[in-house]
Amino acid sequence: MNPKYPHLCAPITLGRVTFRNRMFAAPIGGTDITADCCVGPRTPAFYELRAKGGAASVTASELVVHPATDASHMFHLDLKTPGCLASWTWVADAISRQGAVPSVELSHSGQYAGTYLVDKDKKKGLSQYGPSDWVRPDGISVKALTLDQIDDIVKAYGETAALAKRAGFQMVMVHAGHGWLINQFLSPAFNHRQDQYGGSFENRIRFARRVLQSVRDAVGSGFPIELRMSGSELFEGGYDLQGGVEIAKALEDLVDLIHVSAGSYQFGFFDTHPSMFSDHGCNVYLAAEIKKHVKVPVATIGGLNDPAQMEQIIASGMADVVEMGRAILADPELPMKVMSNRDEEIVRCLRCFTCMAERPTTGTRRCTVNPLIGRECEGLELVPAAKSKKVYVAGGGVAGMEAALTAARRGHQVTLFEKSDALGGILKSEQAIPFKYEMYQLSLSLAKMMEREEVTVLLNTELTPEILEREKPDALIIAVGSTPIVPPLPGMDGDNVVIVNNYYLEKERVKDQVVVLGGGLAGCECAVHLGMEGKQVHLVEMRDALAVDCNIRHRPILMKQVDKYTTVHTNCQGLRVTAEGLVCRNADGEEILIPGQTVICAVGQRPNRPQVDALRFGAPFVRQIGDCARVSNITNAIYQGYHAALSI
Repeated sequence: MNPKYPHLCAPITLGRVTFRNRMFAAPIGGTDITADCCVGPRTPAFYELRAKGGAASVTASELVVHPATDASHMFHLDLKTPGCLASWTWVADAISRQGAVPSVELSHSGQYAGTYLVDKDKKKGLSQYGPSDWVRPDGISVKALTLDQIDDIVKAYGETAALAKRAGFQMVMVHAGHGWLINQFLSPAFNHRQDQYGGSFENRIRFARRVLQSVRDAVGSGFPIELRMSGSELFEGGYDLQGGVEIAKALEDLVDLIHVSAGSYQFGFFDTHPSMFSDHGCNVYLAAEIKKHVKVPVATIGGLNDPAQMEQIIASGMADVVEMGRAILADPELPMKVMSNRDEEIVRCLRCFTCMAERPTTGTRRCTVNPLIGRECEGLELVPAAKSKKVYVAGGGVAGMEAALTAARRGHQVTLFEKSDALGGILKSEQAIPFKYEMYQLSLSLAKMMEREEVTVLLNTELTPEILEREKPDALIIAVGSTPIVPPLPGMDGDNVVIVNNYYLEKERVKDQVVVLGGGLAGCECAVHLGMEGKQVHLVEMRDALAVDCNIRHRPILMKQVDKYTTVHTNCQGLRVTAEGLVCRNADGEEILIPGQTVICAVGQRPNRPQVDALRFGAPFVRQIGDCARVSNITNAIYQGYHAALSI
């Protein structure tokens, strides 16, 4: 078989280690951590799934090298804690036995210690250290490290790297980007020291060189060291791309791979982790420029998930390796699908930040489109059913499709009934909004995989009690979805009103002045899209806050887009639609006209309970999933569909 993406599939050798392709699984923190900061029982399986999916390297993250000055509740590696070294050995074993190179990220948060603690009050009680004394914008004080502390930290990097090698890791990544400690020394914005570690470039680079030399002395020659750095800090006062080039040139003699990321945590989280509002590969230009000036291989990262784009990056010489974090969470088999020319089956990362929102909220890992994440130790393989059963699925939205696919993979004979002429359910409406197009692509990928698993799909066919009585399936999964709520306001049935779910079918009806009624997640994103198209958009919400149904990571960037592209009216209740727009009652009880040629109704969804009630006794095994059970989100639809099928 000739690979469709030959450059992406080509091996690469770093030091004395050969990697099977150019797709690396970027560092992402494990799924659980013990009270004494050891690797929890779920984490080895989390990393093994990424390795099993074909990634050339899998990097475990983040291993804090000096807990005395980095008091985050993050992974440690030492010989003092019973089981600590063993827990890391299990991680390395899990990765390597699947053919990937195990790597671990050596880290020190510096002034951002405690960032991922669920208890935010505890973070304020930690001692945050950095190059210099200062007070962070959020009011947290930072203490300057002493020379003795710096020496101790440098030594700790080497000692931790040696233990990682002893545990079976075949590469280490030194984290020198994103505003973490090494980056803080490199940054003119954070480093105001007056000694040998501050002032001139030669002094600011000294700490990084000492750390890397300590690691090299510990692991020996031929053992790959990957340096993760920000190509530019991308904020005023930080170093720019030219500064990033100089840093790379000054450190390349000590490393085997320069991994070029972007931004700084507190001043550019969404530069480091591009959102759905950013172009895929928006940070590749940083790696491409640095590669022109160094002799060692360069890796790039930044919202990459399209094999064609990644192939072009490697083929054109912009980078030697592409790294993916969230993309391989969404589909751990992405590299394997690329290697086997099955890229049409890739489940794309939605860049919805569910994975990042869960960590500081609940301390767990979760992915909207991948129900295995965080639960890999429950089994990486779907267990075949003891007896193949006749399974009917009512509804071809994302919940029904995931249920049908999973049931078929377990060996059941599955038929999916969809009353409309296309699969996808509510995801069909996302095809008209470019930054949400991957949600629509999710339905296409699920459909392609259902076809591969020989699921029978009956379009334009509603599953009825009569069919169930006649065919007598063994199991029934009801996923009939929800219906848009249309408030009974005068004028709501007018020609100037479009229901948000139907926007993709009726977008030509939307004029240049628009009022969006409903400030939940769907309404906000629709309003932003219309604003991006150059329309004048008013966003109306009866509550005092927008997008309260949005996760804590996505909401801040969404609110920036809302502020940029719309005029917001909160505490406003819609009263009636007129030819001139939407008449509302504001917080003062006054009637006001919010002008618009088109009104888009986005006030929410209602479960299709009558359809559920008609079917709920249709088989010996019945499960209700998705919006028809409780209106929620894609995450819950995927999870419920997957687990319903496991229960049959």
